[in-house]
Amino acid sequence: MMLSSIPLTQAIILVPMLAAVIILMLDRYPNAREAVSLAAGILIAAIAIRLYSDFDFHARVETLLIEPLPGLSIAFQLDELGMIFALVASLLWPITTLYALGYMRAHNEPGQTQFYAWFAIAIGSTMAIAMSANLFTLFVFYELLTLSTYPLVTHGRSDAAKAGGRLYLGMLLGTSIAFFLLAIVGTWLLAGTLTFTQGGVFPEGTSSVSLGFLLVLFVFGIGKAAIMPFHRWLPAAMVAPTPVSALLHAVAVVKAGVFTLLKVCTLIFGIDLLGTLPTTEILMYLAAASILVASLIALRQDNLKKRLAYSTVSQLNYIVLGALMSSSAAIVGSAMHIAMHAVAKITLFFCAGAILVAAHKSNISDMRGLGRQMPLTMTAFFIGSLGIIGVPPTGGTWSKWYLLMGTLDSHAWIIMATLMVSSLLSIIYLLAIPVRAFFPSHNETTTGFSISQEAPLSMLLAIGMTTLATIALFFFPHPIHGLAQAITGSGGGS
Repeated sequence: MMLSSIPLTQAIILVPMLAAVIILMLDRYPNAREAVSLAAGILIAAIAIRLYSDFDFHARVETLLIEPLPGLSIAFQLDELGMIFALVASLLWPITTLYALGYMRAHNEPGQTQFYAWFAIAIGSTMAIAMSANLFTLFVFYELLTLSTYPLVTHGRSDAAKAGGRLYLGMLLGTSIAFFLLAIVGTWLLAGTLTFTQGGVFPEGTSSVSLGFLLVLFVFGIGKAAIMPFHRWLPAAMVAPTPVSALLHAVAVVKAGVFTLLKVCTLIFGIDLLGTLPTTEILMYLAAASILVASLIALRQDNLKKRLAYSTVSQLNYIVLGALMSSSAAIVGSAMHIAMHAVAKITLFFCAGAILVAAHKSNISDMRGLGRQMPLTMTAFFIGSLGIIGVPPTGGTWSKWYLLMGTLDSHAWIIMATLMVSSLLSIIYLLAIPVRAFFPSHNETTTGFSISQEAPLSMLLAIGMTTLATIALFFFPHPIHGLAQAITGSGGGS
């Protein structure tokens, strides 16, 4: 079958899956292998842009692939939230691939063919999650994403990598089977359908106690959202190569988690129903506690990637909190934060990898005066930090603004205070890094950085692109904002 005859919602899934096969066939030809990986990334980015340009805010076309059991189908359908997720993942994949070309070669990493193949399968799974028309389809590819990223986490094959991989696989599969799958079965029994539906799927009169229990199962079962106490897999996975960390924290895994939770809240429960459930407020305060505790833990981390990992746990719970807040503004903020956090955090991880490659440093305490050697990288780190904090001129300004507006709408003053305190903590644990790199204090001895020596060009290009994207989303947030508003029915196309 020609690719042109396949619906774009399926082509965007099929392209990376086919690329994985071709990459494995080109094991002995590294230049061709990497060219295929990069070309596939560019192609799915082009497909995503085409899907956005043709996107109809008022029509939904479902494509049925297979129905293994009556009522349980593998089907794809593109909605506003899926469009946001697809745009983020597809546009960042070729940039991450470009970055990986320089990183993997500079480090002489083994098993690069397998790395790029699993990388492609992970992105194909991510695209399928974004396009899922129902919970069954989403669950299938959610699990495939876990399985396909496990070899990436354990890529180093060291004892630490194996231990991190065991925790990663055990916690994500454990929460999925024990809670997420049970929640899906409960939804089927109570609603008779698993199809994502505007306003929710549960019939009027369904027991609020049963629905409250289901919500708890969903929140804890979607382990990729990293709500505490099911968050430890995320910092443990930092043993992986930096391109994998970028994939986990910005492009695929964690965003698949918060995307899934946001989709469940809006299209399985519905915003109106969510606010009436007895467990919603409890889960909100748990997410708020996760934000603060993760921020405090981040403050204590000297290893740069671990500090960024705990920052991710904190920022993911912003999205969880917004999804649970039962406010249109908060939903808009959560959906926008999927994109705004992605570009800022991938920038920070790219910088961490560049520092490791060029300066061979991974601990923050060893980076005093590093700005002299790597001014471009540390400037990018500064801008990415501003994006995570949520201040101009970065896109994070808008998502955090809407989340704060959501707390006002909900009169959630404790939640508002939590968000503000967390932003202050992020200033301390993020901005301290470029400040010490550029302006070490007189009583601190620098590590002898004097000659400018940045990372390989492909890595610098990737860092430059995501840094510019972080700023561009401040001045041009309209595509993401329009899609996010349409999720709540308050905006979109005419």
